[in-house]
Amino acid sequence: MTRLIVVSNRVSAPVDPAAGSAGGLAMALSAALRKYEGLWFGWSGETVEHFTGELKVEDRAGVTVALVDLEAQDVEEYYNGYANKTLWPLFHHRVDLTAYERSYGEGYERVNRRFAETLAPLIQPGDIIWVHDYHLIPLARDLRRLGITNRIGFFLHTPWPARQLLVTLPHHRRLVESLFAYDLIGFQTQEWLDLFRDYVISEARGELAGYGGLEAFGRRVRIGTFPIGIDVEGFLEARNSREGLRTYDRMAASAAFRSMMVGVDRLDYSKGLEERMLGYEQFLQDHPDLRGDVFLVQVTPISRDEVDTYQDIRSRLDSLAGRINGEYADMDWQPIRYLNRSYRRDQLAGIYRAAKVCLVTPLRDGMNLVAKEFVCAQNPDDPGVLILSRFAGAAEQMGEALLVNPFSREEVADAIHRALTMPLEERVRKWTALMQVVQDTDVALWRDAYVGALNAVEVAGGDDGAISARAA
Repeated sequence: MTRLIVVSNRVSAPVDPAAGSAGGLAMALSAALRKYEGLWFGWSGETVEHFTGELKVEDRAGVTVALVDLEAQDVEEYYNGYANKTLWPLFHHRVDLTAYERSYGEGYERVNRRFAETLAPLIQPGDIIWVHDYHLIPLARDLRRLGITNRIGFFLHTPWPARQLLVTLPHHRRLVESLFAYDLIGFQTQEWLDLFRDYVISEARGELAGYGGLEAFGRRVRIGTFPIGIDVEGFLEARNSREGLRTYDRMAASAAFRSMMVGVDRLDYSKGLEERMLGYEQFLQDHPDLRGDVFLVQVTPISRDEVDTYQDIRSRLDSLAGRINGEYADMDWQPIRYLNRSYRRDQLAGIYRAAKVCLVTPLRDGMNLVAKEFVCAQNPDDPGVLILSRFAGAAEQMGEALLVNPFSREEVADAIHRALTMPLEERVRKWTALMQVVQDTDVALWRDAYVGALNAVEVAGGDDGAISARAA
């Protein structure tokens, strides 16, 4: 039987699948590896004085994981540096925050090479390798240099940047060329795929190779869209679990007959958190009659706090939430409950179900699974309303949400008012359509579409058939 080897920067297979995590990637990849025999390889999150390549192999809820430690310098240059200070802001169109330092690029190349050298002995003939995200773009190139000829696919969870921005990256051509060592490159949306194709044709003088193929740098690669989904069945089980129902009861009771809105986002400048709070403040200014009748629960786990940019945004959000609460709160009402902690998946399901409105308003996002989780958690007879940024990848599928421009506080404020006053019949109609999307893009379908497409690619170049999550 063909094995599947998943490779990502961090291995986050949950020990308790029922609990899960706030992020969707861990649950999606764990679901894939429970169906296909194989393993999940990546950084352990630990550092050692000198890199040895020694592996720690363990079982996590039926998923075999292989972990490797990195040196502190590796973490600083590869992870904190090139991944999070260079590629992440660039891929999210924040060139103003992008750091271009030679040592970061050197660390990125070094760690990808070390990953390849550690992973290569684990690869058996017939294995297929599925590499995830911007941390590991050069990995296939380094594996090929070690003689690995297996099928290797890459999936980008973030947006792909516009060509005019990508060319600001030193050695941008080398980075894109390394992607052509893969056999299949998957994107979340057609927009990100089109931007990648535009770069290859315009900057690398590439050519279309049939529908679904690109030729450049002397090699052909297949490209396709594979919008990621959630584990619908697992999420419904979490929602109906003892902890999920208990959390719902607690949140419903704490609402005290007020309308609760919710936002769940990792602390990051791409999530539009400041803009969201300012939009909510605009709503409070525009509708003084509704003050006291609504509040926002903003769940924002801290991330990457060793990066200066994230320390800055945390300080600004603390200040902004405090200012809004100070100006508008009453003795028995606080407009924002700002929580810097993580919650289990079953707890989040209960929080979502208690909410009348969910705000998913990133400035730019690859997909955003919070939108799909919120829809999945709703009561079909009395569902809440999803407010969704038109710049999230999910907007391409979820047109029945209230789509907004998150840069416009007035537009966000108007959407909040519309969501809170929307008639039941319209809410049910919108939810029914959105839930159909969630079910049609379930993680199992995403998994099978991508793995099936990768299996169908000829390693030497591939055929000319179309590749997409719908057609593969």
